[in-house]
Amino acid sequence: MVELDKIYNCGTHSLAVAARCKNTMVSTKPKVTRKTVLLPIIGLVAFFLYIYLFKVDIPAIIATAQRADPVLYVAAILLGLVEVFFYAISWRALINFLSVKISVVKSYLYVWYGIFIDIIIPAESISGEISRVYLVTKEQSGTSGKVVASLITHRLLGMSMNVAALLLGIGLLFSESQVSGLIFNLIVFFAVAITSILLLLIFLCFNESWSLKIINGLMRVGDFLSRGKWKLAKMKEEAYKATKMFHDSMKEYARKPKALAVSLFFLALNWISSLSIPYLVFLSLRFPVSWSVVLITSAIVVAVKSIPIGVPFEVGLPEITMTTLYVGLGVPGEISATATILSRIITLWLRFFIGFLAQQWLELKPILTPSNSAVAEKA
Repeated sequence: MVELDKIYNCGTHSLAVAARCKNTMVSTKPKVTRKTVLLPIIGLVAFFLYIYLFKVDIPAIIATAQRADPVLYVAAILLGLVEVFFYAISWRALINFLSVKISVVKSYLYVWYGIFIDIIIPAESISGEISRVYLVTKEQSGTSGKVVASLITHRLLGMSMNVAALLLGIGLLFSESQVSGLIFNLIVFFAVAITSILLLLIFLCFNESWSLKIINGLMRVGDFLSRGKWKLAKMKEEAYKATKMFHDSMKEYARKPKALAVSLFFLALNWISSLSIPYLVFLSLRFPVSWSVVLITSAIVVAVKSIPIGVPFEVGLPEITMTTLYVGLGVPGEISATATILSRIITLWLRFFIGFLAQQWLELKPILTPSNSAVAEKA
């Protein structure tokens, strides 16, 4: 929320503000640093060290992966593409409702761009969303407040879906088998934590006075740190305008919930597609698991990944979490580790390469288009 508040300052009513906005958004573009390369390697080493310490046979993992059914695994890969498509359509329903019109193709590309930024910049929970604000406002200036409103609303819907998945998963698990105390406590912890954050965000989203207090507080801190050297009056005015646009947009959603219903429908399809990926991976390994195992593991991993711990490529912690949960829910160690690796190839590494292509296309297209126009004019 704090980072997203920075975007409120990106109005387009003056050249100075536009310059500040451009500088803020350009910072979302990926930069390869030593940390970007080193930390994924550390994460991978940590994951394989974790497997070794728990006496999981790595050659057995390789042998199990080689026996995977290629047809089912390809189906899981295709579902990975479909999952992102439903996510993009869900967000598009919200932003189009606020009269910020983007096509299906652009929304799909923007989401892939955001996924790429999420993976390589150590702020997974917000960096992809900031990049989408950058992309939309670069094309349609003066819409930052509406774009932020659509993104926060989309996140609120996603968090609600996450809590529902946790509760449904624990319900199914109780009906099928005995649940260990550790797994049950972990589920309850994440369900309570996500619900608490969800309620807090909803309160802030519909309480304009609190948003203005936050802006005033940030401005006072900035004035204190700069000892009055920074001219913050204009920035404060632009922040107020963007904040009002944001809260007006949130009120529009509340008055006409049809857009929320449409977005929630496509988000449900996104979740079904997402849950089907590990389910198909287990089937490809000829070890079918209960949907409750997939529901609980996926919901907790989503919650863990949303923590901005500063690790690019989100490598290590999600893999360890998935393997631990699978084992805790009764899946053998080798199968758990193999399913985790095969799933992450789809949900991390494949997404990285597709997101990279989307990022390159969106950044290069404006550069190439004028050249094509100039060639056409000469002809």
